[in-house]
Amino acid sequence: MATPSGERVHKVLARAGWGSRREIERWIGAGRIRVNGKLAAPGARVEPGDRVQLDKGPALRIEPQRHDLRVLAYNKPAGVVCTRRDEKGRATVFGDLPRIKSGRWINVGRLDINTSGLLLFTNHGDLAHRLMHPSHAVDREYAARIFGRVDDAMLVNLRQGVNIDLERLRFDDIVVGDGHGANRWYYCLVQRGRHREVRKLWESQGVKVSRLTRVRFGNIMLPTDLRAGRYVELGGTLVDDLCDLVGIESARHETRSRRA
Repeated sequence: MATPSGERVHKVLARAGWGSRREIERWIGAGRIRVNGKLAAPGARVEPGDRVQLDKGPALRIEPQRHDLRVLAYNKPAGVVCTRRDEKGRATVFGDLPRIKSGRWINVGRLDINTSGLLLFTNHGDLAHRLMHPSHAVDREYAARIFGRVDDAMLVNLRQGVNIDLERLRFDDIVVGDGHGANRWYYCLVQRGRHREVRKLWESQGVKVSRLTRVRFGNIMLPTDLRAGRYVELGGTLVDDLCDLVGIESARHETRSRRA
């Protein structure tokens, strides 16, 4: 029996960052995916040159598969937004990234406009989706400078959980850092990355976050010598370990450390 040609459409679209494989399979079952203008059937395959469309959105032209999985660590400055285009004309994180020959850069989660620090980008949609999905519980560590008096009871509340906006939010860990008096640093660990989760938790205790920086995502630390607005491309065991966190097979390749 001849081996079917091409690759399953849900795998291709997941790799391109459209969504998870299961989500895309549901779209196919609901008749929302077209390949070359025709409704895609479950198990449909695509080849280079085919065009895939979701609903009435723009068509994606399938390119030859490349196995060069890439990951960037970017030091986001405060005041920059995490969108490809901003209707208010503000600077976006994508304006600082290198051009990519095949595919596109996908941001792994977001940081709000006033938060700085580590933001990961990859050209592998399935890796990005898994790193962001709550089921994988990937650590996100923040350094927060707190203005106001913090006592032991507050720290207990933040570890045990606080009801905010009909949700139960908490820090998985808090470590006291440098500082004294009304200004002190705290290192806070969360695993879900909800919108403004760190700020909301501290504000629920009547104190203010005067500065917030993400310093770690999974096994990737923010390089201390990486200036704001710059990136470093990761490679070797760092990328392999990142993929292992969420069950993605990565091609073994030599460490690259190009800076810009």
